[in-house]
Amino acid sequence: MPFFERYLSVWVALAIVAGVTLGVAMPGVFEAVAGFEYAHVNLAVAVFIWVMVYPMMIQIDFTAIKKVGQNPRGLLLTLVINWLIKPFTMAALGWLFFKVFFAGWVDPQTATEYIAGMILLGVAPCTAMVFVWSQLTKGDANYTLVQVSVNDIIMVFAFAPIAGLLLGVSDITVPWDTLLLSVVLYVLLPLIAGFLTRQWLGSDERVAHFVGRLKPVSVMGLLATVVLLFGFQAETILAKPMAIVLIAIPLLIQTYGIFVIAYWAAKRLRLKHNVAGPACLIGTSNFFELAVAVAISVFGLHSGAALATVVGVLVEVPVMLSLVAIVNRTSHWFEESNE
Repeated sequence: MPFFERYLSVWVALAIVAGVTLGVAMPGVFEAVAGFEYAHVNLAVAVFIWVMVYPMMIQIDFTAIKKVGQNPRGLLLTLVINWLIKPFTMAALGWLFFKVFFAGWVDPQTATEYIAGMILLGVAPCTAMVFVWSQLTKGDANYTLVQVSVNDIIMVFAFAPIAGLLLGVSDITVPWDTLLLSVVLYVLLPLIAGFLTRQWLGSDERVAHFVGRLKPVSVMGLLATVVLLFGFQAETILAKPMAIVLIAIPLLIQTYGIFVIAYWAAKRLRLKHNVAGPACLIGTSNFFELAVAVAISVFGLHSGAALATVVGVLVEVPVMLSLVAIVNRTSHWFEESNE
């Protein structure tokens, strides 16, 4: 493995420090970049995520996508985790920590809003970064695309009812502009670009060589995204460190707990490693743009719910990279598996 990729966690840690430092030193610059958004999707971050997603899309072989239906267990695992387990465990953990464990540290109204933000994260499975995690674990690009696409379709119909049920409200409205723009930016456009690039390259050998050359660029996109995300929230991180820590604790337990459940199930289902990895990582990551948008529209920009979704953004990359490392180091668990 190249030196730069081998120490990716170190570069991410440095990017986090750089983001917070630059956000404090140059708040005006980050405010200007943060304002460059549409439908709660920051276009600067979107560009960097696009850079990360594009190499994965080049690897997708449309002639092989139809074979995914012959091996449905990985898709079934993703759907069960995302829609029957994750939202409800997130709600339970939020209630347990903020109504019981942290009840003496957080007032009841704020605690309720924190729980709401966690629930919104739990009901929004990831759309964009999944492709990055899949690529880092050498996941099956075709299978990953189908998993993400099916989740997005279900999200259109299930997000509002499940969120409304768990939040105890009946007026949850899906921000269609955020959802549709994210799907177009993070799935449709890079998918078209990847298809055209693959057609232009021709052979699988040229595709592999080209994708290999893009890896450093993709990693730089990841680091730039981290710098921006932490730079945007630098003042919040320094102003409310205790609140961020309290919210992060149940989010971390939820993420690692869901991963353990999904990975154990993948092993029991005898999935191939290149399907098991992405299937589990989809279930543990979140569609944070959607969660933030709903939190702001329902509870307000400065609410505890909005803050909780922002903390979800901040812990996403470091935590997911640790899970990527676990998936890569345990590939031998699945060597004898046949899906």
